Amino acid sequence: MSTHDWRKSSFSGEGNACLYVSAPDNATIRLRESDEPDTILTTTPTALAALIRSAKAGRLDHLGAA
Repeated sequence: MSTHDWRKSSFSGEGNACLYVSAPDNATIRLRESDEPDTILTTTPTALAALIRSAKAGRLDHLGAA
């Protein structure tokens, strides 16, 4: 996989806390953070969309509660 396959999220600001995404085909999405580039999460567009909808709706807020 070449480095040009990865795109920096537009929501990532300057600095070291950046999210990168790669979609090598229509069925796979890969995610990685700039501070751990060798750790890659793989998902599908459907699963990622469901996660984003849940986060926006606040259904995951309890996960960050102490």
